[in-house]
Amino acid sequence: MAVTVELKPGESQEALLRRFRKRVTNSGILSVVRRKRWHISKSELSRIEKKKSIRRARRRQRKLSMMR
Repeated sequence: MAVTVELKPGESQEALLRRFRKRVTNSGILSVVRRKRWHISKSELSRIEKKKSIRRARRRQRKLSMMR
């Protein structure tokens, strides 16, 4: 899951760094690292996911009611 970028001819260091950051963001490595930073039990994880699901459903419902 390593992200690598090579310096292209005539490319500045800033552009290289920008490309690297974009690849890291798109690969999702940072979210995995943040998630694994502390141990979360399966029951806690399922509770969090359920909360997220409820929040998404409420948002969807609000969006639908605003469209009418």
